[in-house]
Amino acid sequence: MRFMVKKLIRKIKNSYAVKNYKNIYPYVKPYWSRALAAVFVTIPVGMMDTAIPWALKNYMDSITTGKSSIIVSYMPFLILLFAATQSVFTYLATYLNAWVGAKISAGLKYDLFKKLMRNDASFFDKNVSGTIQMRFNTDVDTACSGLLNHLKMFSTRIFNSLSLIIALFVISWRMAIVAIIILLFALYPLTTIRKRIGGIVEQTVFSGSAIATHYIEAFSGNRIVTSYNLYDYQKRKISDALDFAFKLGIKMTQRTGILSPIMHLTIGAGIAIIIWFGSYLILNDLLTAGGFVAFTTSVIMLYQPIKSMGNDFNSVQLSLMAIERVFTLLKETPAIKNRPNARRLTSVKNKIEYKDVCFEYEKDRPILKNINFTANVGETVALVGNSGGGKTTLVNLLPRFYDITSGSIFIDGVDIRSLELDSLRDKIAVVFQDNFLFGGTIRDNILLGKENASQEELEQAVKSACLKDFVSKLDKGLDTEIGERGVLLSGGQKQRVAIARAFIKNAPIVILDEATSALDNKSEAIVQKAIDNLMKDRTVFVIAHRLSTVRNADKIVVVNNGEIVEIGTHDELINKNGAYAALSNIAGR
Repeated sequence: MRFMVKKLIRKIKNSYAVKNYKNIYPYVKPYWSRALAAVFVTIPVGMMDTAIPWALKNYMDSITTGKSSIIVSYMPFLILLFAATQSVFTYLATYLNAWVGAKISAGLKYDLFKKLMRNDASFFDKNVSGTIQMRFNTDVDTACSGLLNHLKMFSTRIFNSLSLIIALFVISWRMAIVAIIILLFALYPLTTIRKRIGGIVEQTVFSGSAIATHYIEAFSGNRIVTSYNLYDYQKRKISDALDFAFKLGIKMTQRTGILSPIMHLTIGAGIAIIIWFGSYLILNDLLTAGGFVAFTTSVIMLYQPIKSMGNDFNSVQLSLMAIERVFTLLKETPAIKNRPNARRLTSVKNKIEYKDVCFEYEKDRPILKNINFTANVGETVALVGNSGGGKTTLVNLLPRFYDITSGSIFIDGVDIRSLELDSLRDKIAVVFQDNFLFGGTIRDNILLGKENASQEELEQAVKSACLKDFVSKLDKGLDTEIGERGVLLSGGQKQRVAIARAFIKNAPIVILDEATSALDNKSEAIVQKAIDNLMKDRTVFVIAHRLSTVRNADKIVVVNNGEIVEIGTHDELINKNGAYAALSNIAGR
C-alpha cells in the first residue's frame, strides 16, 4: 500500500500538469494577487447557482403543504439579486483573467524573442519563417489564451459542482451517491484525450507553420511571383498545405468528437435513472416533492456543463501541449554561446590567424579543409575563387555566425571561442551583398551601428558613405521613411546606408561580402568610393567576383572547393600563372 501511494505521488510530481505549473509559475508570480483574485471571484459565481434549487425546494414544499413562507413571497426578488451579484463577479473574473493572461503572454513572448535573437545561424538555416512564427509567437497565444480562457470556466464549474454536490447530499444522500457514480462514468472519457490527440498535434503545428510560410513567401517574393507568373504554382502549394491541414483537422475530430456524444448519452441515462429512483423515494415517503424538484434541478445544473466539457477539455489539452513546446524552446541552449570565464575583447592590435580550420554544415560533408592564413592589423585580405568554394563561409566563422568543426581562429593569439560573443562582434562590421534594412527611417538604420552616436558622428558617417548628396535632396532628409526592408530605396542607396551603419560602428575589422556585385556600373562606382573610405585604417576581408575591386589588396587568398590554393599579391599571383591568373584571364575576356 505504501509503495502504491509513493508511486502515485511520484506520478503526480512528474505529470505534465505539474511540470507546466512549475514552468509557468515565474511568469504568474509578479501578478499573483490578481491571478488569485480571479480564482476567488469564481467561488461566489459557482456557488450562487445553488440558490435556485434551494429556492425551488422551499417553494414546492410550501405549495404542497399549504404553508406559506416569506421566502415564497420574495423568491423572485432573491433570484434576481443573486443573478445580478453573479453577473458582477463574472465580469470581474473575466477582466482579471484577461489582464493576467495578457501579462503572462507578453512575458513569455519577450523571453522567447530574446531566445530567438541569440540563436545561431544554423538554427535559422534549418527553420522556415512560418515555423518560427508558430513556435515563438502563435504557440504562446494558444497556450495562454486557451488555458486562461478556460481557467475561469473550470474554476467556476469546480466551485459550482462542489456546492451542488453538497446540496445533493443534504437533500438525499441516497440519490446523491447514484448521481456521483454517473458523474464519474461521464467524466472518464476525458482521461483519454491526451493519448488520442498526442500524435496529431505536432503534425498540426507543422501544417500551420507551412501555411504561414506560404503567406510570408507570397508577401516577400511578390515581385518574383508577378514577373514569372507563378500564380498557379503558388496556388498549388497553398492548396496542398490546406488539404493536409484539413485532413489533420478531420482526424482530430474523429479521435475526439465522439467524447461529447458519449458524455451526452451517459448524462441522459443518468438523469433518467435519477428521476426513476426519485419517484420511488417519494412513493415511499423518503423524499418530499420539493426535495425531488430541488434535487433534479441540482443534478441538471451539475450535469449540463459536463456535456460540453469534452470539447473544452480538448482545447485545454492543446493549450498544455503548446505550453510544453514553449518551455522546451526556452530551455534549449544555443549551439554558439560564451564559454565559462570568457575574456572580453577590447582591441585588435596584431593579427587574425586561421589555423588548420575545417568546417562542415552537415556531418562528413566538409565545406572548408585545413584553412591556414594570417591577416595582419591594417591589411586588406581579398578572398576570391570559384562560386560555392567556401569564401563566405570562411568569413562567417570570424564573428562566430557558425563555429568551426576543427582547428582554431585567433585574434592576437586568443582563440575567438574564448572571447565574449558580444565583445567579439562589437569589433566587426559586416556589409553584405543584400543588406537587411529595418522598417523606419534612414537615420534609424544608420544609428543601429551606434545608438548613442553624436550628431557629428552621424554626419561624418553619411558623408563617408557618399550619402550626403542623396539625403540632401529628400524632403525629410535622414528622417525619410524607407519602407519594410528598405523597399523604397535603390540597391546602391541601400548599400550606402549599410556602409554608413558600418562607419558609425567604427569597428576595427570590416567584412565586405560581395558588397557591389549586385549593382550596375554607376551605382557600383559610388558604392566603391564609400567602401574605399570604410576600408581606411581597418583590417578588411573582401569577397569579390570582380577581380578589379581586389587588385590593390595586401593579400589575395584564392579559395577553390573549400581549400586555399594560392596566397599572394595581385602581381605575385599573376606572375605565378596559376588559379588566380586563370580567373583574371576569364574576367578580362
